[in-house]
Amino acid sequence: MPYVDGFVFAVPTANRQAFLDHAGAFDRAFLDAGATRVVEAWGDDVPEGRLTDFRRAVQAAPGETVVFAWVEWPDKASRDAGNRKVMEDPRMASGAEQMPFDGKRMIFGGFEVVLDLAR
Repeated sequence: MPYVDGFVFAVPTANRQAFLDHAGAFDRAFLDAGATRVVEAWGDDVPEGRLTDFRRAVQAAPGETVVFAWVEWPDKASRDAGNRKVMEDPRMASGAEQMPFDGKRMIFGGFEVVLDLAR
């Protein structure tokens, strides 16, 4: 079954283009390491909840936009091997120093796909 790494983080809204430039270069490392797809989704309708929500999860401040991203892999073994390659990729070292957001507030995890419906 496919495997997905998911990420949620806050980006200063003014840094949108810097974020897109960073992601465009950085995300290529995942594809080169075997990922089948990388998606970066800029928050457009991210409401505040009564108990919890995406904004609170990443401590988004006024002037920040929540980003929801995911990396799709053929399976967990490919993901584990791919993540090792990505961590050794020189693009990671240079990109981490120039992140246009606070990576300490990012939440992330790996997910086994248990249902996948498509049209």
